[in-house]
Amino acid sequence: MVRNRRQARAGFTLIELLIVMAIILVIAAIAVPQMGKQLMAAHETAVISQIKTLHQAEIQYYSQFGQYAASLTQLGPPASGAAGPTAADIIPKNLADGHASGYIFTVTATPTGYAINANPEQFGSTGSRTFYSDQTLVTRNNYTQEPATVTSPAIGTALTPATAAPAAAAPAATK
Repeated sequence: MVRNRRQARAGFTLIELLIVMAIILVIAAIAVPQMGKQLMAAHETAVISQIKTLHQAEIQYYSQFGQYAASLTQLGPPASGAAGPTAADIIPKNLADGHASGYIFTVTATPTGYAINANPEQFGSTGSRTFYSDQTLVTRNNYTQEPATVTSPAIGTALTPATAAPAAAAPAATK
């Protein structure tokens, strides 16, 4: 008789199932925000790679046409026909359209060459940094929504402008 009673209860109780669901929800609540941060970091890494691609494209464009491209469309594929100075077919269409990895890219002409800007489509969601680079090949970033500029800190520098301390004065020479 005892054996029959155990066979009739061969399953999980409602309380046991609720406890398991609560544990899964707690784990999910911890994991989902971390996944979003990792996805944003992946977007930013891809953007840095795309900036390097644009530098290589600008160098190739310069070697072919004797000047830097002033826009992404000049580096991208032609709408029809053969490649030329207005559409050199050096970069893929999605990058030439100015959208890649959750960022908006722009290339502009400067008196000394070119400037590349990459800003998140949705700051805080697709990226938490803005990027700037130019013909010097130094990539700069800004941790605010303000677009990065030539005066922004280079990637890999320890201090950002907001946390940088003023330079200490040199000690006076003593005799």
